[in-house]
Amino acid sequence: MYNPFAIALLALEAQKVVELRLVKLAWGGPEGCTEAQQMMSEKVSALIEASGTLMMGGSCDTVVARYREHVAANTKRLTAA
Repeated sequence: MYNPFAIALLALEAQKVVELRLVKLAWGGPEGCTEAQQMMSEKVSALIEASGTLMMGGSCDTVVARYREHVAANTKRLTAA
């Protein structure tokens, strides 16, 4: 089973990262290009990590918790500058 509250929090937290990334991409330049490349790399890595967790018998809650960690790290990184 899964925790709908954790999923709702993930959705809200991810929205902030989407906003911050869109601003960075809109400004363009080398930083925007780097952000686009990093975003795609992170998405592929997250997919592989989540798939591996589920294949090894991990729960959906474990995957959601790990995604929330990634989102928190991105929020911190994107708001640091």
